[in-house]
Amino acid sequence: MIDGKLGFALIGCGRVSRNHLEAVTRPDFPGRLAAVCDLDPAKAAAKSAKHGGVPAYTDFREMLTKHPEVDVVQIATPTGLHAAHVVDVAKYGRHIVVEKPMALRVEDAKAMIAAVKKAKRRLFVVKQNRFNTAVQAARRALDEGRLGKLVMATARVRWRREQDYYEQDDWHGTWALDGGVMSQQASHHLDLLQWFLGGEVESVRCDAATRLLDIEVEDTAAATLLCKGGALGVFEATVCARPDDMEASISLLGEKGSVIIAGKAVNKIAHWKFAEPRADDADIVQRCSSEIPDVYGHGHEPYLRDVAEKILTGAPALVEGDEGLRNVRILTALYESAACGGDRKRPGGRIVKSRLGRG
Repeated sequence: MIDGKLGFALIGCGRVSRNHLEAVTRPDFPGRLAAVCDLDPAKAAAKSAKHGGVPAYTDFREMLTKHPEVDVVQIATPTGLHAAHVVDVAKYGRHIVVEKPMALRVEDAKAMIAAVKKAKRRLFVVKQNRFNTAVQAARRALDEGRLGKLVMATARVRWRREQDYYEQDDWHGTWALDGGVMSQQASHHLDLLQWFLGGEVESVRCDAATRLLDIEVEDTAAATLLCKGGALGVFEATVCARPDDMEASISLLGEKGSVIIAGKAVNKIAHWKFAEPRADDADIVQRCSSEIPDVYGHGHEPYLRDVAEKILTGAPALVEGDEGLRNVRILTALYESAACGGDRKRPGGRIVKSRLGRG
């Protein structure tokens, strides 16, 4: 603890670290930043300088040994390293927040959960879009029964990533450390899709391709999901939108109403209609839509605030290890299906490292 607040430390000072650090350094945040770490000393030093000169390290083991006041470790390293880092950090007895997806393989996700459980700590998986005001409004409507029986939910991600994005380092666009558009850019939206669909995903069918980019993994994919209750999910993801990012949206169609959350990061309500309207529906767009600086949106701050509050109170959080594992199971099934030419597969198993159809 630091001055009566939870102590936070970050491992991995890359692209998404800004969102983590800006959240935990807000004056009203129930935590304090104690240290940062990155294998690249320049990156660690830059984040240190921007956030009050907190100690910077290149070895997280040294950092955790020297800072017993750290209660929570945020891991924002390449996805393929998440499992090793979580298992190692758990040995130091700290709560852990890990970026999405928590792992690239089901067995790795299970090992992470087991290691943190053995340490009697908690593992949280970053799914910040669940905390968007528009998404929260739609979830309330679903939970209140306003949509009635859900018929179909659709997640669509149409973003732009050029070749230079994948060439900025040696891990982006690889099977071993990154995964493709489904694992990385669109895994948040796949999470929202299964969250809204509810129940267990019974089977998936997926086709994927590498159309415009010179990378090992897919840059484009389309899939359908069948849930236990009968609702259908449609999942579309690409980083080949040109010339700019277009959208990241969720559509919900039910027997009593329909909702579309649009924008570039599921941040705006574009459609809100129910068979039984309410008075507060009239200004829902103004109340629950938000402008965003980039495709990350504003979700990290409320997400990390929720993590801190749940640690302090002991209450369950929205996305802990088991929920993160659910996402990895579905991702794995999608990759297996794509590798088998679209055949249906039950969620589970391993990623099949096959080269997908090139355009």
